[in-house]
Amino acid sequence: MPENLFDRRGIKRHFARAAESYLAAAALQKEVEARLLEQADYLESAPKRILDLGSGPGRAAGILKKRWPKAQVIAMDIALPMLRQVSQQTRFWRPIKRVCADALQLPFRDRSFDFIFSSLCLQWVHPLPDALREIRRVLTPGGLFAFSSFGPETLTELREAYVGIGETPPVSPFAAIQQIGDALQGAGFRNSVLDRELYTMHYPDLRALMQELQAIGATDARPQRPRGLAGKNRWRALNAAYPIRDGRIASSWEVISAIAFRPGQSPGPREDGIVASIDVSQIPRRIRS
Repeated sequence: MPENLFDRRGIKRHFARAAESYLAAAALQKEVEARLLEQADYLESAPKRILDLGSGPGRAAGILKKRWPKAQVIAMDIALPMLRQVSQQTRFWRPIKRVCADALQLPFRDRSFDFIFSSLCLQWVHPLPDALREIRRVLTPGGLFAFSSFGPETLTELREAYVGIGETPPVSPFAAIQQIGDALQGAGFRNSVLDRELYTMHYPDLRALMQELQAIGATDARPQRPRGLAGKNRWRALNAAYPIRDGRIASSWEVISAIAFRPGQSPGPREDGIVASIDVSQIPRRIRS
């Protein structure tokens, strides 16, 4: 993939605009976040410092602070308006620190956090291996990293509808589970466990789906994305190409979840230059709707 796969300024702008509408529209995101929070049970002791990476309005950060009130919890996001919503997720006696920064350049010292949590953020970060190396750098030895990301089977129906009218789908590309597994190993994480689930969401029509994508900031993040509004004829063609069942439309969302640990000592690369290889066929996929 090209180094400039995503428009970082565009991503920042999209999520800034979605700050106030995000929580009301993010039904799937809340479900994925709740399931990922369960992975905190793998921690052998209470963490002293926690980073919610790509925190958005800070819902997960608030839950983590409530669970471990003595821990220092930091909510970090690329969009400052998102961080302005964090105070609504906690109480003044359980303050959450807020940092506006990019996941590719974490403004923290080495070995700063015992637990790093990131739900549906890293699919917008490229190159992913660079971000994972940064995350490992600020994680303490033995620390836990839990994250989720959208996979390439996300919005399959929308992609196919655009192809059906002869256009390139305005949907961002996402890394597959094998790529994520290899990137984790290459960044120096160990004892990684990956899983994937396919969620199906239903909407009254295509306009409702597009409005939700805009409300959560999940729009096309490529720098070469088409600009401008769709004309009436193009919109009618897209509606006709999108499959409708029982008067509703369905949208698929592939969610890849992973947990990984930073080892106490980092092993060197193999002599053949291969860091890791994971057979994707051996990784189960669960389907939810």
